[in-house]
Amino acid sequence: VQLQASGGGLVQAGGSLRLSCVASKSVLNIDRMGWYRQAPGKQREPVAHISRGGGSIYADSLKGRFTISRDVGKNTVYLQMNSLKPEDTAVYYCAAIYFGNDYWGQGTQVTVSS
Repeated sequence: VQLQASGGGLVQAGGSLRLSCVASKSVLNIDRMGWYRQAPGKQREPVAHISRGGGSIYADSLKGRFTISRDVGKNTVYLQMNSLKPEDTAVYYCAAIYFGNDYWGQGTQVTVSS
């Protein structure tokens, strides 16, 4: 599976961004797709993921601000990020699990200025 992430950028605190991840296969055939992030000097951490059946799980600290969704027809998973904070600054990675294997897209930088 190839994953193409986009949508990062520079935004002021309190603003919003929507990340997109286009998969080379139908999202209905991918066990799970989601987003991770890695801030400078920190380990990569999970943000949210959505299963083949459409169920979603979020990092506890991000519930209420971030929403993961998908467009089956476009093979795309989105991450809507609202009320962004400077601590959300990180490289965001799209990831997928397909037939038990992990796949990663290139990262997209999100920078939130105070």
